Amino acid sequence: MLTRVKSAVATIMGGVMPGGGGGGGGGGDTSGASDVPSKFPYSRPEFLGLSPDEVECSADHSARPIVTMKESKRLPWSTGYAEVINAGKSTLNEDQACCEVLVVKRRLPGSSPASSRGLMARRRSSLPNGEGLGLQEDLVNADDLTFHYWALFDGHAGCGAAVVASRLLHHHIARHLQEVMNILCTPDLQPPTCLSEELTQNNLASASQRALTRAVSLRGAAGAPASPNAPPVRFFAEKKVSQESLVVGAIENAFKDMDVQIEKERAIYNISGGCTALVVVCVLGKIYVGNAGDSRAVIIRGGEVIPMSREFTPESERQRLQFLAYMQPHLLGNEFTHLEFPRRVQKKEVGKRMLYRDFTMSGWAYKTIQDDDLKFPLIYGEGKKARVLATIGVTRGFGDHSLKVHDSNISIKPFLSCCPEVQVYPLAQHQHGTDDVLVLGTDGLWDVLSNQEVAEVVACFLANCDPDDPHSTLCHFRYTMAAQELVMSARGVLRDRGWRISSDRLGSGDDISVYVIPLVHGNALN
Repeated sequence: MLTRVKSAVATIMGGVMPGGGGGGGGGGDTSGASDVPSKFPYSRPEFLGLSPDEVECSADHSARPIVTMKESKRLPWSTGYAEVINAGKSTLNEDQACCEVLVVKRRLPGSSPASSRGLMARRRSSLPNGEGLGLQEDLVNADDLTFHYWALFDGHAGCGAAVVASRLLHHHIARHLQEVMNILCTPDLQPPTCLSEELTQNNLASASQRALTRAVSLRGAAGAPASPNAPPVRFFAEKKVSQESLVVGAIENAFKDMDVQIEKERAIYNISGGCTALVVVCVLGKIYVGNAGDSRAVIIRGGEVIPMSREFTPESERQRLQFLAYMQPHLLGNEFTHLEFPRRVQKKEVGKRMLYRDFTMSGWAYKTIQDDDLKFPLIYGEGKKARVLATIGVTRGFGDHSLKVHDSNISIKPFLSCCPEVQVYPLAQHQHGTDDVLVLGTDGLWDVLSNQEVAEVVACFLANCDPDDPHSTLCHFRYTMAAQELVMSARGVLRDRGWRISSDRLGSGDDISVYVIPLVHGNALN
């Protein structure tokens, strides 16, 4: 086991595992044979409108050209986007991006909740002039629910899962929002505990009131509190559930459905590897950021940096992973230990006392080393080199259903979660200037730039690009140019010793994808 894992770790640290994929994921997920078709062909984001020749040029690992938007009208809110391929870590750019404006229409009475009827996606035209961006007004009415959607997917061990998620996740979100849109579109209505399929928007309020009345009568039916022989109260007020939490729940369920779909369709399609997911949904005056992985979102408002996500890595999720291994030790295949030590335990140290910690601990303590402690640790390495079961460097996302420990039958998927953490920003409660933005980036950006450095790059660029200057051609592309500036700052320039950024630091050799979303346009919708 030790020799086998050492070989796997050495390969991972070098950046590539057998079967493809880079250091972010590692592991040779060989799901899907070569004769099995892909569900969707590999491509760059649709909104870029790249020709086949341009896609081929963008894949130059030596030149690493930065790809940006051709037309400012291709994305809503004048959103800026830029990307660059890796420096040779993987053959293809494993990042994928998607941006949509979707209109959710009310589900027809008697139709199946799982049906996709009643959803209409507003897509960008592939025409160079951006025609076709607008909605057909005759298909939209006041009862519809419109939401804006941006997403980044960072693939590993192949781009299959990232491509599929970029094409389908927003439809899962729209379907779950459709199930509760009658409630969401009724201001100040607390969601009823039980929702009948027959309920419509007109009788939701009365149904909620009837439920409250029944609860009150049940509490009183056991006997008046003042009665001498009154038994203890057995019924209590129901928990209050906010409408905001329904949107959060819709995003969470959509992530689970997406992962389940990928698993089911592996038998039909070649869906290689896995991917992290960072999603933004703007609906009803609020921004919802759902993150499953190590991409990151920050709001830059008036020079202040507001984190809107946190990375999920083997180190940040150590206690969750250790607890799972403690509760289900068979998942470790009798070859790993769930305990953490400062370094590998050596056989000569059996019987000695060494520092350790388990899932109950944030601090460290000493324990007497036993033979079981000689097993390979569940989490090995530090920082970007930390790996779960010596194989994968991310702990949340989609796919990886057939991923196993190198040269073994130990499945890694049980330790990987598709569940996102969703943070909410009340967009309508703040006034924003033209320099206030939401920045989304894959880990290729954040590996080399801090939140503050990103804020400084964006602020410096936007300050020199007046959005009201009618003579400036850049004002229409200021957010795209800001995204390009961020990608350039993280990639750096090619020198004798590789890609270098400011202060001669090592630049990012990973795929980098960045959105710069101006919040002032979101205020205009409210």
